[in-house]
Amino acid sequence: MKLIIIAGPPSAGKTAVAKQILRTHPNLRAAYLKIDVVCATEDEEIRSEFGIPSRKVYSGDLCPDHAGIMILDEAIEWAMAECADLFIVESAGLCLRCTPYTTQSFGIVVLSAISGIHSPAKMAPMIALADIAVVTRIDLVSQAEKEVFREKIRRIREEIDIVETNAVQGTGIRYLTRAIRMACDIHDPSVITLRGIPPLGVCTVCIGKTNIGWKNHNGVLRRLDGDALTFRGD
Repeated sequence: MKLIIIAGPPSAGKTAVAKQILRTHPNLRAAYLKIDVVCATEDEEIRSEFGIPSRKVYSGDLCPDHAGIMILDEAIEWAMAECADLFIVESAGLCLRCTPYTTQSFGIVVLSAISGIHSPAKMAPMIALADIAVVTRIDLVSQAEKEVFREKIRRIREEIDIVETNAVQGTGIRYLTRAIRMACDIHDPSVITLRGIPPLGVCTVCIGKTNIGWKNHNGVLRRLDGDALTFRGD
């Protein structure tokens, strides 16, 4: 099973990219997870349009990216139990400092071309640790603006692959499809870790522990099932 993690700021086009990935992989059985804070309908849209197993997790008072880290091992087990070949996890994208990408995953950062030329710098950690950057809404900017935006991304990580697309129509998405097909499958979920260290907060993820799964952490924790946060520690 391939694990695809999609991150990026709100309204950048993350869900539109997820839908294009599903459309271009019709022969693969897929599963989808949306992580958000208090409200999300993306899982319902995905389930209705593609008929695949879909679910969402609300983080509540916990950082949504930290919540995603806490439940990811159980989420992978759920997707595998659904016999998924492709598991797409879409982050809330509220913290531009957090980078939800893990080892054994394919990390996609989604940026909107109309978000301003300084937006790549504001989300540098997301770009620095991603496998590929997808720039959406390119049909709404000039060629000069596209080149400047591309250069701003390259200043953060020179070697990152960049796909420019109108994600709603799917323009340019074939380059992303090719990259996903070349990505490696999960080989051992038990040793998956974060690629980077998130900012400080109220759990052991926040102090640099990179293991996935709430059972490996202390502090304020979140599980895949159930809405209540729990505290674990001495």
